[in-house]
Order: sequence, then C-alpha cells, then structure tokens
Amino acid sequence: MTRNRLTPARLGFADVLRVGAAGLSTRPTRVILSALGIAIGIATMIAVIGISASSREQLLRQLDRLGTNLLTVSAGQTMFGKPAELPTGAVAMVERIGPVRTAGATGAITATVRRTRYIPEEVTGGIAVQAATTGLLATLEGGLSKGTWLNAATERQPVVVLGAKAAETLGISRTGVRVWMGGRWFTVVGILTPMPLAPEIERSVLVGFPAGAELLGFDGHPSTIYERSAEESVEGVRGVLPRTVNPENPQEVNVSRPSDALAAKAAAAGAFTNLLLGLGAVALLVGGVGVANTMVISVLERRSEIGLRRSLGATRGQVRVQFLSESLLLSALGGVVGAVLGALATTGYALSRGWPAVVPPWALGGAIAATLVIGTLAGLYPAMRAARLSPTVALTTT
Repeated sequence: MTRNRLTPARLGFADVLRVGAAGLSTRPTRVILSALGIAIGIATMIAVIGISASSREQLLRQLDRLGTNLLTVSAGQTMFGKPAELPTGAVAMVERIGPVRTAGATGAITATVRRTRYIPEEVTGGIAVQAATTGLLATLEGGLSKGTWLNAATERQPVVVLGAKAAETLGISRTGVRVWMGGRWFTVVGILTPMPLAPEIERSVLVGFPAGAELLGFDGHPSTIYERSAEESVEGVRGVLPRTVNPENPQEVNVSRPSDALAAKAAAAGAFTNLLLGLGAVALLVGGVGVANTMVISVLERRSEIGLRRSLGATRGQVRVQFLSESLLLSALGGVVGAVLGALATTGYALSRGWPAVVPPWALGGAIAATLVIGTLAGLYPAMRAARLSPTVALTTT
C-alpha cells in the first residue's frame, strides 16, 4: 500500500516578489524611513564618484585642448648651491632648434605694482612683476580678455599687460588704467585670459624686455623660457634644451612639461575621493542597520501571521524567503532612489561648473550590487528567526 505524501507548493519568483511587497506595503512610513538610510549612502557614493569622474574628464579635455607640446626652461643651481642664471641670448638659441615652432620668455624684476603711490610697497597682493618677450603669448597659446598684447612698439613704452589673477587682485577690469611701478606710472594696455599651463603668468604684471631694462632695472636674463615644438619631437627637443640654452653648464638648466602637472592632477583626482567614499560607506552601513532593525521588529509584530502561514503548510524555507525578499526589496528601493539622486546631484554640480557630466556605469552597477548585499545581510537574521518560530507558539503569542 502506497501513501501519497503531501508536498508544499513551490513559490515562483513572481510569488516571492508579491509576498515581499505585500509585507512592506503594510508599513509604508517605516519602509520609507528605512529605505532613506540606504538611499543617502548610495546617493553620496555615486555623487562622489560622479563628481570626481566629471572633474577628471574636464581636466583631460582641457589637457587635449591645451596640448602637451609645451616645455619650460628655468635656471637651476650652480655646483655651489647658488641660484644660476640663463644667458641673455637663450631665447634666440632655443628658436634655432629645428622642431621648435615658437618660443617666448619672462624675466623676474625686483619691483612692486600698486594702484597708487600711497599704498605701502610691502602690500604686493602676491603679484609678480616680470619682463616678457613679444612671442610669449603665441607660445602659450593664450588670449586677451581686454586690450592688446605687447608688440615691437609698446615693448619699449611704460605699458603693462595684466594676468587674469593680477587684474582681479588689483581690481582692474578695463584697459587705460594706470598702475604705479618703480617710481612711475605704467598704463594697462591688456588683460589676459586664464592660462592653466602657466599659472605663474596669471599672477604677473608683464612689461616688455626693453622697457623693463630701461625703466625698472631689469638685467636682461630670462628666468623662464617657454617653447612649443611638434608633438612627435617633444622628447627630442627636451633632451637638447639644456645644452642649447647653456652650453657651458647644462646641468644648471631645468626642463619641465607643464601639461604633466595637469595629467598628475587628473590622475590624483581620486585621492580625496576615497575619504568621501568612506563617509558614504558609513552612511550605507547605517542604512543597512536600519533595514535590519525594521525587519527584526517586523518579525516580532507578525508572529501570528507567521504562525498562521506555518499552520497552513508554509515551510521554514518559504518563511525565510518571504522575509529575505522583503529585506531585499526594501534595500533595492533605497538603492534605486539613491542612484537617481546621486546621478542628479552629479549632473547638477557638473553643469554648474561647466564640466561634462560623467556617471560611470560601474558606479551604478556597484550601487545596485551593494544594496543587494546590504539587503541580504540585513535580512538573514530576521528571516532565520521567523523561520524558527513554532506555529503553535506563534499563534498563542499575543
């Protein structure tokens, strides 16, 4: 005689989702507050990653636009540790290098610039006074926001061109204004646009080499030489510059590529991001604790429901799946909301700064994966606790 054994019905995926959603819908306020913790953590992490990626993309685009074929030459130190000098004819020697397209230079001048003669000389505002060759602007591929650049006529006159930061510090926004330098007035004939590859120019007041020598005691030695060459020839030019600029003492010449600083900045854009990601992870952990707390309380409040389901034939595994699905749905709800908020925050911030908005797909995928992990960990204990309840004990508990 064979016996027909009753087997519990199997819950399909749709059934699991429906049962889990039904459990959450009975406590909407608690669900929203618990999901909010997850959402805050995910939004913080995605926003941090997105803003960092947007900033890096902006730097790389800026680097592509500015080019990587600009080299700078500056004086180093002598073998005795004293400051070295570049020869007065160094710019002309650099221009004779075959692949070099254009070259320009600046020379330091020991003078201060002020709006009036009555301001103390010690109040410089961090503005440097430098002599500049007429080829400097073309070499830096810079622009003018106002006025004109130095030319063969004005480089001998008491006129100046202000860097963007220098003009801002002096409070000058138009040409024709006079500034006090070296015991006389100089007229502003131009204001430069920002120059990311030459930030030292942005905080400088520039006069012509002849005017600097005649009016401000400039000795004619360039302090920095800028040159642009063909992209494919940059390394070759870099190798011959020290011996070309100073044949007698090439070891006293320093050569650098300004674009390397921007590239390093782009590469290091994630350094501070790690700290902010840690804060986002803490918020996500707190959100996971909130989900676990919600599920534990749910088990305590629904003991009679659990007992009734068990008495009607639900297995321990089905009870575990029910509460685990509720935890996963709760975490997923917070994760989706957090991902949307993080993407919106990234887009809004990037657009406000004029950056391209970049939200890496792996960040969104990682956010969803993180919520599923948090939901699983937060729901394991409550689900196991619910499954261990005896039907008779659960039904008799008020």
